[in-house]
Amino acid sequence: MKVFNKGNLLSISGLILFYIIFQILLSTGILDTYIELNIILICINIILAVGLNLITGFTGQFSLGHAAFMSIGAYTSAIITAKLGQPFFVGIILSGIISALAGIIIGIPTLRLRGDYLAIATLGFGEIVKIIALNIDYIGGAIGFNDIPQYTNWTWAFGMTVLAVVLIKNFLNSYQGRACIAIREDEIAAEAMGINTTYYKVLAFAIGAFFAGIAGSLYANYFYFIKPDSFDFMKSIDILVIVVFGGLGSITGSIIGAIVLSVISLLLQSVSDLRMIIYALILFGIMLFRPTGLMGNQEFKIFKKGVNANDSAKG
Repeated sequence: MKVFNKGNLLSISGLILFYIIFQILLSTGILDTYIELNIILICINIILAVGLNLITGFTGQFSLGHAAFMSIGAYTSAIITAKLGQPFFVGIILSGIISALAGIIIGIPTLRLRGDYLAIATLGFGEIVKIIALNIDYIGGAIGFNDIPQYTNWTWAFGMTVLAVVLIKNFLNSYQGRACIAIREDEIAAEAMGINTTYYKVLAFAIGAFFAGIAGSLYANYFYFIKPDSFDFMKSIDILVIVVFGGLGSITGSIIGAIVLSVISLLLQSVSDLRMIIYALILFGIMLFRPTGLMGNQEFKIFKKGVNANDSAKG
């Protein structure tokens, strides 16, 4: 793909315009801090969702430990910025790298497993990370880590979201991305064709963990305070719900799923007693009448090339 073709230039221009409009609305106070909080949460959820979709939707590996990588990234960034006094970009980079290394370490022994066995292994990994965080006083233990500098803003959140989407999109358009999709479609056939399935599964796992670490860094440096319970099993389920709701194997679906579910949750704040019931019923209805998710494995035009599973199989 040519970087400066007409389609890409239009996409870049649209993103810049979108960023400027929101920045003006935030800086002038038209959008208050509560709206800003929810916008940043949407950005964090998009980063988490596209990362998990790479693992689950495109590579076909059922992971229930994605929140653990977010936790590693959050605590790494908190230590780098609060205790070591380093710049935020250092915290973001190291959060992604350390989370990716954790993904590789857990991925090498576990990604030889398949299906439910892999889900149980990743679930166990998530609980191990949580228990370790609960018992380390240096990072606050069960009390939590507070006084984290608030460096995350709209610029950082939007920039990291665009970076995550663009990099994962281009990875899927590459030979390595097509190998991951082939593994999802038929792992035995992929092995027969000479694809090193364990290597590509670990690679996808590491990339997904990298972006989960970045999302964790953004989260920690926006909310001042983090604790192990913020990244428990239910957080992994929340991320998985976004991916399934939007559509497994669809970057567009992950983006739309994160936005729609965040907006639904926001609108239901006024009926807090019934919020989770209504939320569950909405999800149940979508899964009943649209089991492939909102987008299935379809993409908007700007994401379409190289991502559709059928196209990749032909390639």
